[in-house]
Amino acid sequence: MAEPKIGHGLTAHDETHNNNIANENQNSNASYGLGSNQNGFQGGGGPMTRFITPGGHPMDTSQPAFPVFHRKFANPAPLGLMSFAATTFLLSLYNVRARGITTPNVILGMALGYGGLAQLVAGIEEWACGNTFGATAFSSYGGFWLSFATLYIPQFEVVAAYGTEVHELDSALGLYLITWGIVTFFFLIASLKSSVALVSLFFFLDITFWLLAAGFLAGSVTATKAGGGFGILTAAIAAYTALAGMLTKDTSHFIIPVGDMSRASK
Repeated sequence: MAEPKIGHGLTAHDETHNNNIANENQNSNASYGLGSNQNGFQGGGGPMTRFITPGGHPMDTSQPAFPVFHRKFANPAPLGLMSFAATTFLLSLYNVRARGITTPNVILGMALGYGGLAQLVAGIEEWACGNTFGATAFSSYGGFWLSFATLYIPQFEVVAAYGTEVHELDSALGLYLITWGIVTFFFLIASLKSSVALVSLFFFLDITFWLLAAGFLAGSVTATKAGGGFGILTAAIAAYTALAGMLTKDTSHFIIPVGDMSRASK
């Protein structure tokens, strides 16, 4: 025999089960300080534990130096900028022939993991935060580092396809860098109302790409070393801007300026 219906399609058994759950939750809330005690998470285990994690719940008091925001995205820009800075810095050291290094294959790991993957993550997060410029820039340069990494992966046979045609390979790489110089110029134009730090970053990055392109197209070691020098400067600016994004009034004893230009035309 079917159990009698109560309300909107609930059986007597269902109602009893729901009442038991409600009583358990009430007892759990009391033990977690949700009742008259408002001292935050007190531990002790129970059904609510999985919802109260460090930094993930307004009740959490485990990190008093850092504000807790419930369901709020953090600023992804420092991640994108720092990953770009570190990878650019390392490659630029190779371009200036630091310590006589002429085989830069170690850049592969950085290009894949930090410059590529980390920047793609930052770009996706910027997209979720509604920042079109940040999403486009970080995702683009994340893609750049991933594409650059393929040059050092033998299975892709990018370099091997040219065989002994060294001049043709250099020309192809030069055009590749020119393309990124053009892309960077677009980002430079789009950043003119942001900050002095960000405009400087794209300005010197653009110079870096054009010098490196000249190094391949003209076969000039001097141009390549100059591009490496500007790359180091670009990396320093990116790292500074990333640090500025992490040093907030809530989490730091001081902040550093980036030269806000958003009010320049107001």
